[in-house]
Formats: sequence, structure tokens, C-alpha cells
Amino acid sequence: MASSKEEVEISRLMSFLQEWDNGTKAVRHRMLNDFINTNKGKTGPELELQFAQGASLFLTRLTAWLRLTYMVGTCLTEQLQAIGVFLSATSVRNVAECLANAKLEKTQEQAQILLELLAQGNPKYQLQVYKGLIALLPCTSPKVQKLALQTLMTLQPVVKIVHPCIVEPLLNILKTVHYEVQYEGIEFIKMLLNYNVRKALLEGLVACLNPSTDDIKDRPKILDDQWRLEQTKAQEISQLMSQINEPTTTLTESLPLFVQQTAAAKVIGLLIQESAEIAEELLQLRVVHHLMIAMGNLNHADSQRQASLTLEHLVRTFPVVEENVRKAIGETLFELYMTDPERFYLKIDFVQAAVLVGNKVNITGSKAELTFFNKQ
Repeated sequence: MASSKEEVEISRLMSFLQEWDNGTKAVRHRMLNDFINTNKGKTGPELELQFAQGASLFLTRLTAWLRLTYMVGTCLTEQLQAIGVFLSATSVRNVAECLANAKLEKTQEQAQILLELLAQGNPKYQLQVYKGLIALLPCTSPKVQKLALQTLMTLQPVVKIVHPCIVEPLLNILKTVHYEVQYEGIEFIKMLLNYNVRKALLEGLVACLNPSTDDIKDRPKILDDQWRLEQTKAQEISQLMSQINEPTTTLTESLPLFVQQTAAAKVIGLLIQESAEIAEELLQLRVVHHLMIAMGNLNHADSQRQASLTLEHLVRTFPVVEENVRKAIGETLFELYMTDPERFYLKIDFVQAAVLVGNKVNITGSKAELTFFNKQ
């Protein structure tokens, strides 16, 4: 049974919450100011003692009211200051951990909203929230990853600076088989190319086209012609599935790296079509060499197809690319490729794939020397 003191504290808490629930705007404004003045600087245990272990009940009401009123600015300053009292007692980190560990989507969404409002409404917490969201990117929940990416994109124009530590976890997002998460990651990468991490992101994307052999396991062995026949059939099935927007892959331990390879080729394809300047920068990073390696990856048809389509755009845009690719793979294979780049991966054999993987293309020169074809 609760002691007399505990009963008094619980009764006081219930009266406080009831006053809040029934209070007018003026009443809540007064209660917020009283709460801020009384509890500023308190620790988490001290707040719980003040609220008879029910401080979270007030925080829940506070965040709910904030969601309803932040657009019209009702007591917005006081609401954020009051939330700041809770954050000072527990840290921003705990809210981010709540987002990462919550099982219910509703709870995850509430945590996301709280983090976003804190960062936008109070410069003191912007960088803390931003770093906390970056720390969430490697988590295993696709829902949390998606929410974190969406919030980061919202906050980026507010925070303005970009910490280099974001590059690796953002590129790792491309390994996900959850395409709604991958989409958010790609959009964020495109946004960050306007910031100081542009070079690191472009270098990282190019590197993803050629995953280290040490990281790739379960590479199939070439045993006989029967294995090749089965592989060709699998590739044909993959092509058919891609026509109904359901790309298939061979499920091996290397799948995340191959998914990342495909996504990197896709992102690069989008970037070079949107920006000639970025296309030139990528050429300086030997993107052609790495795209051709991806085109020779007989273990993953999606990588071959996407890399082939991306390279086609470069071949048709830059004379120097056409010249180097033609020279690297020979006239016959080049003509086969240009006849149908999208289905090229279905037509090559192991020897031709080896030629692609072993290419030595190294396009150098200043940007001014990378002359465009006349597209007219």
C-alpha cells in the first residue's frame, strides 16, 4: 500500500494533470511558466520525484498539445522551454533511443516529431538532434531509418553544416532491400551534393561499384556448361521480373554489397543526367572503369543492367568515354553493347564478362578536355 506521503504526491499530480486537461490557454501558459521556473536544471530522478513518478504523463500531454498548436504559435516558446527541461534532465539522446527502440510505429512517429520540433524551434538542440539522427542510420529497423532520413532532410537547411561522419552510414543505407528507405537515402545524397561532403560522397559512390573481394562471399564457381545454362535462365527470369517492377536477386551473404552496387550505379545515372558538372567530376574519379566492373558481375543481374544503362549515357555524352570503352572491350563487343544496353548482360559470356571486369580504362584530363557530343 502507498504511504500517506505517496498518496498526497499522487493526489497532487492528478490535480495538476486535471487542471492542465481542463485549462484554458491562459491557464496552461501560467502552468508552463511555473513548471519552467520550478524545475529548470533538475535531474531526471528529481523530476520524477516532483511528479510522483509520473513526469512522463505531463510530457505526453505537452508534446500532444505542441503537435496541435505549433503552426499557430500558441505558447510555443514556453512549450519548447518546458520540453527543454525534460531534455536537460534526460538528454536528446534518450529521445533518439526511444525512436530507435520503440516497437509501435505511432511511438516512433511521435519521437520523430518531437526531435524535429526541438531542432527547428530551439537552436540549442539543432546539432544534438542532427547527430542523434545520424547515429540512427545504421539501426536495423527500416521504419526508423526512413523516419531518420526524412527528418535529416528537413533539418539540413536549418543546420546548414554537414559533418563528414554522415558519409559512411548514408552510403550503407544503399545496401537495404527496403526500397522506400533506399529512396530516402538517394534523395538525401542528392541534397548533400550541395554541401562540403560532395567529393566524399562521389568517391564513395564510385567505390561502391567495385566492392572488395574480401567482403564478397559465396562467389559461385565455374564448374561446367550446365551451371552457365542455369545462370542464364536465372538472368532471363530476373529480366522478366524487372518488367513488372519486382527485381530479383540471388540471396547470398553478398547480397547487401550487390544491392549497394546496383543502387550506386542508379544514383550515378541520375546524377550525370541532372548535372554535366557532376558527370565530369565522376569521370575524374574513374567512374567508367568501375561501371564496367559492375557490368561484369555475373552474380547480380541488377548490377549489370543498371551499370550498363548508366555507362550508356556517358558513352553517348562524352566522345572520350566512347573512345576508351570501344578500345577497352573491342569493336565486336562494343557494338553488341550499344545495340541494346539494357539487355546486354543477358548476351555476354564468362570471357566477355572477364574483359569488362579486367578493364584498364583511365580517363584523365581537365574538365575542359572532356568535350560533349552535340546532342542536337
